[in-house]
Amino acid sequence: MAENSLSTGERVPVLGDLLGLQLAYNPGAAFSLGATSTWIFTVISAVAVAAAIWFSLRVRTVSWALLVGCLGGAVTSHLGDRLLRPPSFGQGHVVDFLAYGNWFIGNVADIFIVGGAAAAVLLTATSPDRDTADTPQ
Repeated sequence: MAENSLSTGERVPVLGDLLGLQLAYNPGAAFSLGATSTWIFTVISAVAVAAAIWFSLRVRTVSWALLVGCLGGAVTSHLGDRLLRPPSFGQGHVVDFLAYGNWFIGNVADIFIVGGAAAAVLLTATSPDRDTADTPQ
């Protein structure tokens, strides 16, 4: 939708200068760090997808299942971009479109990754066990 509705470099204000829509293609990680090492982020995304699948088979509560599902979906989205988008297989750029002031441009998957990481810290701190099938009974 972002690619069909937005132009690269053109910003559409949503909440004034605080939040806008702007199409960008990110070869790196957050803030375009590692832009020349896109393949590393492809490998990291693939490992994260595998970890999400592994954890999804072991969780026993709704809170952890939702968390793993959100993180798994987000990293799967990024992996798809890395594998299937230009410039080449495994080197694809992630489509970003949420412009936060003049700080950075991200996407919905980024929100789920950051929110999921914060939720994982919170659940780990407040949960008496790790909530997996491997937890001793």
